[in-house]
Amino acid sequence: MEAKNIPDKSRRRFLRNLGIAAAAVTVSACGGKKLTETSDTAKKREMTYRINPNTGDKVSLLGYGCMRFPTMGMKNGDESDQTLDQEAINKSVDYALEHGVNYFDTSPAYCRGFSEAALGEALSRHDRSDYYIATKLSNFAPETWSHEASVQMFENSLKYLRTDYVDYLLLHAIGMGGMENLNGRYIDNGILDYLLEQKAAGKIRNLGFSYHGDVEVFDHLLKLQDEGKIHWDFVQIQLNYIDWLHAKEVNERNTNAEYLYGELSRRGIPAVIMEPLLGGRLANMTEPVVRRMKEMRPDDSVASWAFRYAGTPEGVLTVLSGMTYMDHLRDNLKTFSPIEPVDTEEDIFLQTVANEFLANDLVPCTDCKYCMPCPYGVNIPGVFGHYNACLLNGDAPSDSQDPDFQAARRRYLFGLDMEIPRLRQADMCIACGECLLHCPQRIPIPDQMAKIAKYTETLKSYSDIS
Repeated sequence: MEAKNIPDKSRRRFLRNLGIAAAAVTVSACGGKKLTETSDTAKKREMTYRINPNTGDKVSLLGYGCMRFPTMGMKNGDESDQTLDQEAINKSVDYALEHGVNYFDTSPAYCRGFSEAALGEALSRHDRSDYYIATKLSNFAPETWSHEASVQMFENSLKYLRTDYVDYLLLHAIGMGGMENLNGRYIDNGILDYLLEQKAAGKIRNLGFSYHGDVEVFDHLLKLQDEGKIHWDFVQIQLNYIDWLHAKEVNERNTNAEYLYGELSRRGIPAVIMEPLLGGRLANMTEPVVRRMKEMRPDDSVASWAFRYAGTPEGVLTVLSGMTYMDHLRDNLKTFSPIEPVDTEEDIFLQTVANEFLANDLVPCTDCKYCMPCPYGVNIPGVFGHYNACLLNGDAPSDSQDPDFQAARRRYLFGLDMEIPRLRQADMCIACGECLLHCPQRIPIPDQMAKIAKYTETLKSYSDIS
């Protein structure tokens, strides 16, 4: 596919306007203070670290995201068994710490509410000074908006995480629901004041927020800092080589990462990066893209391109990855030990990849699983993941006259039944709308399920031709 024209200014913005060297890790400034600290030689394969200018924390550039911990179902083949596999979690956490990862990001909302406890058990086996814990005040449901309920959530986090203090505490997913939601969750109930009190008392070392949605809320919270009413120690944003310039094209409610990062950078606020793989989609690219990536960097995975991109800006404190499997962890350690920032040629190439990516009618699902469990058993992220992967791989045929139609049709249907039991597929959705309340990307999930169900049924209506 012919790439769209990319203005030279847009090509320059990511690297040159950030002051990033073309082919080597550099020491540059964020708010006038050094962030990057790397190993003396690449041969040592040591983790790249960034320095938090607010506290002096030496933070691993690879952060361990605890949203997608392994389950017992992955071990025993029973998809319905979502019990966390504590033994596997312990092994991964141990391996991560041994290889330099020291930032662990969780939430009361992750893994059906069990992520904090699982992480707490894994980390409690190590010295508290060896790691930083980040968690969130995830008071999404209106019944948790009261001062008492939100305070209880914070205290529960300390208990589950087996700690007396949290290194990084976030207001979770501000922007969802706009200013009214922000005021209800954190302002009118006095919870932001409470968190500032906890910070003064030493129970929170760094206070920040994660952003999804209405940019008015993002701008408002930064304005509070400009007015001297609060100081944000860090902010978590979505950044990858698609969202840098094209976030609104992926999802109209999102904001380009170029703007978000720029606003943080000029205030000297370190950025924590989420969704560097855009829900895994940037680890599963088309064959021509994969071929070109392998030509340029034969020993690197497809996913490593996205991680290197996200870790290149010097104002980035850490890049989160939800590493379900040990293979994911090992590959990411290779990428960040030490990181090789994207250079100008690679940046231009990734922008052409972004344009090709945008040509597909993908569902903007990031596999966060906030929509789960579905009350009717539909595997919502699984359905979207299969559909997106097939679109990218050419296994979602639309032209019955295409010579490869029948083969692609079989791959789509066979893969669907292999990945998702029949009773959990898109046609089981009754459009109850329960999921709509929880999706940070604001995807019209019932409409998308109906579209995918109709498409699947259409493919089934064609008989096999031998």
